Amino acid sequence: MTVALMWEAKATPDHGPELLAWCRAETLAPAPLRRETYSAPGDRVLVITWWHAAYDARLPELPDPPPELLARPVHRWRFEQVQPSH
Repeated sequence: MTVALMWEAKATPDHGPELLAWCRAETLAPAPLRRETYSAPGDRVLVITWWHAAYDARLPELPDPPPELLARPVHRWRFEQVQPSH
């Protein structure tokens, strides 16, 4: 089974580049199968990681960034891959 972890944060005003740099510098051990980082207007950053694991498996996740970078608490979601219907 493939599980995707989504991590999304909104930076305090004028700290979007710092938040993005912080996310890029954070490592996960073990490393995920795949990791993608996105940015959006409003100084938001989204990180998605993919894992071969059960839905409720203990997986490394990005921690909360330093509080001075956050406009609100980090949002986290977990999804499991759905097999295509035939």
